[in-house]
Amino acid sequence: MQFVSAQEAANYIQAGDTIGVGGFIGTGVAEEIHMAIENKYIETSTPTDLTLVYAAGIGDGNGASKGLNHYAHEGLIKRVIGGHWGMAPRLTPLVEANKIEAYNLPQGVISQLIREGAAGHPRLISHVGLGTFVDPDLDGGKLNDATKEDIVEKVQFDGQDYLAYKTHPIDVAILKGTVADEKGNISLENEPLTLDVLSFAMSAKNNGGKVIVQVEKVVKNASLDPKSVHIPHVLVDAVVVAENIENHMHTFGTQFNEAFIRSNLVVDSKQEIYPLNVRKVIARRCAMSLDSSMKVLNYGIGVPEVVANVLNEEGQEEHFTPTIEPGIFGGTPAGGLDFGCSVNPDAIIDEAYMFDFYDGGGLDIAFLGLAQCDNAGNVNVSKFGPKIAGCGGFINITQNAKKLVFCGTFTAGGLKTTVEDGKLTILQEGKVKKFMDNVEQITFSGEVAKQNEKPVLYITERAVFELRQEGLTLIEIAPGIDLENDILAHMDFKPVISKDLKRMDEAIFNEGPMGLTFQEKELAMQ
Repeated sequence: MQFVSAQEAANYIQAGDTIGVGGFIGTGVAEEIHMAIENKYIETSTPTDLTLVYAAGIGDGNGASKGLNHYAHEGLIKRVIGGHWGMAPRLTPLVEANKIEAYNLPQGVISQLIREGAAGHPRLISHVGLGTFVDPDLDGGKLNDATKEDIVEKVQFDGQDYLAYKTHPIDVAILKGTVADEKGNISLENEPLTLDVLSFAMSAKNNGGKVIVQVEKVVKNASLDPKSVHIPHVLVDAVVVAENIENHMHTFGTQFNEAFIRSNLVVDSKQEIYPLNVRKVIARRCAMSLDSSMKVLNYGIGVPEVVANVLNEEGQEEHFTPTIEPGIFGGTPAGGLDFGCSVNPDAIIDEAYMFDFYDGGGLDIAFLGLAQCDNAGNVNVSKFGPKIAGCGGFINITQNAKKLVFCGTFTAGGLKTTVEDGKLTILQEGKVKKFMDNVEQITFSGEVAKQNEKPVLYITERAVFELRQEGLTLIEIAPGIDLENDILAHMDFKPVISKDLKRMDEAIFNEGPMGLTFQEKELAMQ
């Protein structure tokens, strides 16, 4: 094991290597090493033809040169296999121009694939992805015409369909820790997430590859608590001590926040009352879909985050435990570039194990965004024209949560409304229809959900739909909304209309708490 500079670490990477990149948005990202690799390529045109493998989106989302954006050079990379693309938009033009091979697979699948590769297993067998764009009956996760190799196969066991995902040996793993001792043992005590660091390190080392870890400092041998060591020294080839503190941040939005790594801090639990607008209307109706049997939740980014605000305002958050897919249980989930972290978390586990929990049915309910929906109940959140967002953990979560709630505005692009006196008024309709004949890409399969008899709701500010065997069914409309003019006129298809069509509860559209309560169910006496 050697202590090296970031520039020296870049020399470990050879042409054609497969690089395992750790991180979640900006958490766990060895930024200084990635910068050095980009600088070397700009100066020397080496290394070339790299393959990047990563589970979650890594970058700041706006095109600034952070995270995977450092690799957005023609010639530097040949292939990318990633769980999310939207955080590194500089890669997208290379995909559009067929300059690189590009795959998008579920975040949880890739996280588990890294672990499977460490064990030398040739495939990961999973039900996750059936009926979606990663199914080989559709796109097989391929994002452009340059991408030819099939890395997903359909197989059967006991008469049931599964997907077999090919594992990918890692040549170099680039990871981030907190402290290294003189032997090279790596601790993560100041990291908000542990992610896939151990799986990546094992996968690279067992493949005869190299493991490079960026840390903030070095301590003497025997200084670390053995239980705090996440990467044993026998797996580590090189340690880089970050020279610039800005390249070793908690997230790309926060240098350091002690509350992300502690559960015993006294923090101000009071939140400002969220204003009464369409986002709050949607979130309130989402919260009403909960019941006391549901304990473990997942919130997506955007409107779903407001559900947590509503539960706080109603004094009901204590009844539920939020989770975040990179490995967080409990606390208050953070948003923006801090997404993936939580204030005062209860527990932090490795990412692959969180997806084991999700895939096995551990989530009681999930609230996720609604971008495009069709008559079959399919939802797209991953691709819009030339824009590649990627699926992230969406497929794992939506296929495995016991109950699913998609939430978002009915239309997009300039929608203006008022919410007052217990009703909703549309002042200006959005230019973009969300309910269309065919979604651009199937990130969630309504057909698979129906086969599995999964309860699914689609909640907007003016209409609530339910997925039923006969199709997408309108079950509620908002007070003040006209069925023909405000709903059906802005859909490309006519949904099934429930014979028992109801008005959404007026309390949703009024100021002040709704009086939402979740009483514990009494246990039946045996």
